[in-house]
Amino acid sequence: MGRAKPIMIQGTMSNAGKSLLAAGLCRVLSQDGLRVAPFKSQNMALNSGVTADGLEMGRAQIMQAEACGIVPDVRMNPILLKPESDHRSQLIVAGKAQGAFAARDYFARKKALMPQILESFDSLAEENDVIVIEGAGSPAEINLAENDIVNMGLARAVSSPVLLAGDIDPGGVFAQLYGTVALFAPEDRALLRGLVVNKFRGDVEILRPGLAPLEKMCGVPVVGVVPYLTLDLDDEDSLAPRLSAREARGVIDVAVVRLPHLSNFTDFDPLSRVPGMGVRYVSSTTDLGRPDLVVLPGSKATLDDARWLAASGIGACVRALSGAGTPVLGICGGYQLLGDELSDPHNLGAILRSAECAGAHGVIIPKRRSVGLTATVAKASAGAVEYMKVARVTNISAAIAELKQKGVWVFGTAAEGSIPMYQADLSGPAAIVIGSEGDGMSQLVRKNCDVMVNIPMKGRISSLNASAAASILLYEALRQRLG
Repeated sequence: MGRAKPIMIQGTMSNAGKSLLAAGLCRVLSQDGLRVAPFKSQNMALNSGVTADGLEMGRAQIMQAEACGIVPDVRMNPILLKPESDHRSQLIVAGKAQGAFAARDYFARKKALMPQILESFDSLAEENDVIVIEGAGSPAEINLAENDIVNMGLARAVSSPVLLAGDIDPGGVFAQLYGTVALFAPEDRALLRGLVVNKFRGDVEILRPGLAPLEKMCGVPVVGVVPYLTLDLDDEDSLAPRLSAREARGVIDVAVVRLPHLSNFTDFDPLSRVPGMGVRYVSSTTDLGRPDLVVLPGSKATLDDARWLAASGIGACVRALSGAGTPVLGICGGYQLLGDELSDPHNLGAILRSAECAGAHGVIIPKRRSVGLTATVAKASAGAVEYMKVARVTNISAAIAELKQKGVWVFGTAAEGSIPMYQADLSGPAAIVIGSEGDGMSQLVRKNCDVMVNIPMKGRISSLNASAAASILLYEALRQRLG
């Protein structure tokens, strides 16, 4: 068996249709009797898939492998990035998690991943006749050109001819294609073999007068005009059109909360295929309405999304719906968002620091569903963990009851508290209760407090994170004690 010949599909931008075009080539070439395998050196997606041997890879390459009629293999997607925030991603190499890295740190080590990429590619090339390679994003991102491992950098490394696809649906396809080619380095232009106009609607004869000038400017032919196709395929990222669906067309209305760091949203696609069931994605209280089922999906940034739920008001609406009998389903990270005592180590560390500075006698935290005194907590406390007494109790409500028996007044905090904190007498024996970052304090804890106070707000955002709220109340108590 000889070494496989590569062909690469790049796009002018994300969501240009690279994955589907690559899958189509995989299917056609495999139907011609060739041994074909897909390949994408680096994928970035929260919507990943799991192979039969328990390894993780991009869903697009799983779909492309199925188009080839072969079993998905992590060699087809050796590097997978799963964003945890705007500046940090989990790195998965050869199907296994390697830890989370800041974007700057990942870019600094990206070149070191090329041997792993080429090893996977070479292994597939020895077993197949053709390798269909998919690029990522746009190859014209000149700020990322150095040490590129997924677009032209990879094409040069494996000597692959390139087809460049542009998305005509939003308009501007001629500018997309010509602008991208114009930004290519001379050695990259030499690899370009043709242009593809993708997602075309209407009469191709109307398009045709523009193709010849485009070919002349770019120096390569337009090898195809691909019609717009409506297919029910797994989406990989937040550009998926289904995430814009705000109206449920069905007897049963399912509202999926569109978290800022939504992951694995295709888990809910089977619901939309059930007759009579409509699935929509909501990101505001106005969109939420009164559905028959609320779904809290997975998240790679649970704490950030919990804060967003609180700030947006959706969290309060979901609790109200649940209290009225509407079922609420939490999946993976969504289940954590439902937790009563979800805690952030950075917040706990900051609280310990403020408590020590303000002269508090101690901090009480629950043993379950709360972060412990970890190294991260210690670092965030700036050393306060060494001086502040911390009690871990089995039951917060029982601890509150014991404090009250000893003459301590217990002040809970909530936006809807009955009095502003400045009217509360914090000068005597007092305990200040801070709720969890996402949902605040539980109903039972709230009920056991002597007084519920609020922190006056003037801005448009109606909540503070736990550590900020704790600091404000601690220093109000200190102010009152200093007279």
